[in-house]
Amino acid sequence: MDQPVPSADRVLVVDDEADIVALVAFHLARAGFKVSTATNGAEALEQAKRELPSLIVLDLMLPGLSGFDILEALRRNETTRGIGVLMLTARNEEPDRLRGLSLGGDDYLTKPFSPAELVLRVQAILRRMGTPGARDDLLRIGDITVNRSAHSVEVNGKPVDLTPTEYRLLILLAERRGRVQARSNLLQAVWDAAPDIQTRTVDMHVQRLRTKLGPAGDAIETVRGFGYRMKSDSPAAR
Repeated sequence: MDQPVPSADRVLVVDDEADIVALVAFHLARAGFKVSTATNGAEALEQAKRELPSLIVLDLMLPGLSGFDILEALRRNETTRGIGVLMLTARNEEPDRLRGLSLGGDDYLTKPFSPAELVLRVQAILRRMGTPGARDDLLRIGDITVNRSAHSVEVNGKPVDLTPTEYRLLILLAERRGRVQARSNLLQAVWDAAPDIQTRTVDMHVQRLRTKLGPAGDAIETVRGFGYRMKSDSPAAR
């Protein structure tokens, strides 16, 4: 049975297939979400900026302005970059999934999909976004400073724009610095271990996180064949 959620959570459903839009909207509304819909990319971006939904269910293979284009635009815009995104992809199209994750998507679901699973994934993304373990203090790891009350990250005093998933990944590695984190553990903690998410997802997000952090990203070590670790000798303070 779908679990009710706070009515403040709005989800924007974007797909050019009317039957899919209707199906997804129905099940999300039944689960307690406020639902908006869009059938093309331009309309989706306009609504995202106007309504600022908590999450967007985004079909990647839209005509014209594709889901990839929308995802890039969302992450470039300061107002919309924090919106969660659940991507809908064609079955077995791994390049699409990987590209979407590399652009900042939070999770993906392949078509055809179970409406009940879609609702659970939406709830899981919002739960992760809403409980990042923020506190009214700073976490410093070498040149990296994380303000957990503001959900912001700086490197040498310069702001770094991270997606919600990248932020959670950095927080987890930093708070467990010096300890190796298996990919399976990271999937459980950061992605709620969605059943068909592969460990390659972790690798891609770590790579993106390192790139955004620049030289400071070297503090994240790869432990070959197992996972990742934040260097224990990285100066840190809480």
